[in-house]
Amino acid sequence: MTDTATSGAPDKAFLPVRQKGLLTIGIMGAMIMQILDTTIANVALPHMQTSLGATVDTVTWVLTSYIVAAAIAIPATGWLSGRFGSRNLFLFAVGGFIVASMLCGTAVNLEEMVVFRIFQGMSAAFIGPLSQTAMLDINAPKDQAKAMSVWGMGMMVGPIMGPVIGGALTESYNWRWVFYVNLPVGIATFAILWLLLPTRPREQRSFDVTGFALIGIAVASFQLMLDRGQQEDWFSSWEIILEGCVAAAALWMAVVHLITAKKPLFDRELFLNRNLAVGMLFMVVIGISTMAPMALLPPMLQQLFGYPVVDTGIMLAPRGVGVLISMAIAARLMGKIDTRISIAVGLLIFAFSLRQMANWSLQMDFWPVIISGFVQGIGMGLVFMPLNALAFATLPGIYRTEGASLLNLTRSIGQSAGISIVTTLLARNLQQSHSDLASHITSTTIPTLNLSALDQFGSVSDAGFLAADGIINQQAAMIAYLDDYYFMAWIAISVVPLVFLLSSPKGKIEIVHAE
Repeated sequence: MTDTATSGAPDKAFLPVRQKGLLTIGIMGAMIMQILDTTIANVALPHMQTSLGATVDTVTWVLTSYIVAAAIAIPATGWLSGRFGSRNLFLFAVGGFIVASMLCGTAVNLEEMVVFRIFQGMSAAFIGPLSQTAMLDINAPKDQAKAMSVWGMGMMVGPIMGPVIGGALTESYNWRWVFYVNLPVGIATFAILWLLLPTRPREQRSFDVTGFALIGIAVASFQLMLDRGQQEDWFSSWEIILEGCVAAAALWMAVVHLITAKKPLFDRELFLNRNLAVGMLFMVVIGISTMAPMALLPPMLQQLFGYPVVDTGIMLAPRGVGVLISMAIAARLMGKIDTRISIAVGLLIFAFSLRQMANWSLQMDFWPVIISGFVQGIGMGLVFMPLNALAFATLPGIYRTEGASLLNLTRSIGQSAGISIVTTLLARNLQQSHSDLASHITSTTIPTLNLSALDQFGSVSDAGFLAADGIINQQAAMIAYLDDYYFMAWIAISVVPLVFLLSSPKGKIEIVHAE
């Protein structure tokens, strides 16, 4: 059943507020701050390693601890919001994130850093779902598509700018400013939210400890397996085998518990909503296919092409411009054309951009990167915003926070899986390509090369071999990157038919509210 006031008055928001523009800035500031921190610390890891006295293997826990803590905490967002109020939880999350960021900047050893990053990840977990819910709540149904386009812009642009900002801060100051930069933004955001943020009606219900524990164990084990898999040579390691088995077993028990429990962690009505269920599936796919290129491009441009951090950021910026343009277009098209068509076209454009990237070479200049990035941004915007709008289009308002937490959880899992898949393929294809290329460096293929005669030149010949090996490594790495882009293009194309499993409401999409 829909709320008659809301359904009958498309100009009325679920939670009307004054100064909606300023509140939107506060909500988006919190969300972008949280999104940036998922990638901003990556480029500073080598500097942290030296300062914190960590090794190459252990310093990665700076990233892993944040990701795992956020993934475990996300499923509790709906219950905590209902129990303590969405406003109080949002303020606690932003405040906790600010304090954790300050503590991360003051860490003197790896143990302290990991503890503070866990606290930061737990705070960040609530910001994503609550920011999305708040953007929908404060906008009237007729404006919710535009609200999702604004929210999606921050969601998609944040990961692109994270490594750039992190690299610039690390080069200009030191790695601690990667965390300190959150303080001025966070304090301003907290002040706006404190003054203007409304709260959703509270819903008192018991907490499903068993369901939360099972989902937490499953997600944590899966995230650890993905994060440490390449480092431990995947299923050649008993650690990875154990983590995979624990994740599978916990997931199975969580599903059984969800079906049979009287009061499960997530209301079963959520999974019976076709648009939300298909939206969760697409969030996994989007995480795999759209976030993985963002993880591959910065190291490729800096290591293979020799571009500095600032230039890399400038070259990646057109992707964000494409996202902004296409999201604005998609918001206007919703209600005028079938939204599923927009998503399908966006996926095809995205696949086309990846196919363009699969044709790159080491001899190219920066223009192919800029052009393909802009095209890719167009595709991403046409997919992400309409998909979020459709996922909530048939979902009653009382389930909105839980639905947002599920979408954010599946997107996070997809991102981790996507980055893990492409980095694994990159490492293995690099080895294979190096072997294939090296096998062709013989006296037969290069008649002027006499390998047996090079020994007499001593160190000169050693330098020649090293130079040749460096060229082979560079070419092999480029081939490995191209294979990854080609693989992701096929993933994007393969899911296009699944778009039509979504139910597209007739007319302008207006997200309903339950009484």
